[in-house]
Amino acid sequence: MGPIGVFDSGVGGLSVLRALLQELPLERFVYVADSGHSPYGERNDDFVLQRSHAITDWLIARHHIKALVVACNTATAAAIRTLRTIYPELPIIGIEPALKPAAQHSKTGVIGVMATRGTLNSDKFRALLESLHGKATFVLQPCDGLADAIERADAIEIEALCAQYTRAMGPFGSKTGEMDALVLGCTHYPFSAEVLAQRIGLDIPLLEGGLPVARQARRLLTERHTLQAEMATHQPTLQFYTTGHPEALGKAVQRWLHLETEVASVQIK
Repeated sequence: MGPIGVFDSGVGGLSVLRALLQELPLERFVYVADSGHSPYGERNDDFVLQRSHAITDWLIARHHIKALVVACNTATAAAIRTLRTIYPELPIIGIEPALKPAAQHSKTGVIGVMATRGTLNSDKFRALLESLHGKATFVLQPCDGLADAIERADAIEIEALCAQYTRAMGPFGSKTGEMDALVLGCTHYPFSAEVLAQRIGLDIPLLEGGLPVARQARRLLTERHTLQAEMATHQPTLQFYTTGHPEALGKAVQRWLHLETEVASVQIK
């Protein structure tokens, strides 16, 4: 009954961990922020696959994880198929942009999608888009630099980039031809939700993928009879590691999860 491993290129996966903590309050989690090698969204697939493989190996060897959550859209698109082949006995849960629920609930049939270039250019995303052909029109916006600005908690740059990208997408609203939902296709982007809402309107829903991931994790653990039935004693509930600066991850955990915690620096090769 080991912990659940969670990793992202940086602090963005904390938005997924937040949902996991709500859905699975009795579980233990080990979170790895690969901040020393971010952002994934502007790297090639081979690099992202190599990092994903190395982190998964480390989580298995060091923490004996019972499940893995790939809390990064880019890493899911580039690596999850290979990871599932390499580790067939390990339940691996990925994340994908919430295009399906957006299409189901849209009234205008026009939906905005903000994501990294790595996600938008991936085969996995193109397959998802093709599966929804005819059900909605998706306005795709690559958001170079936004994940990095959120990683650095640069409020001025976050504001500027959100303004630039939402303006480039076109009008949001409830009229014909307007986008009536915005899909946040990177786990970093929910941490800019307030800024985005001010730009596109408080009545436009922002759809992220954390909750569906948490529910899928519960389903898989239940099927395998590995769902934690009671709070573990004498073991840490949450452990945080980063390949970057521990202070940055610690501040992000405090800011977004409202937790005071120690963060360990680690080299994963």
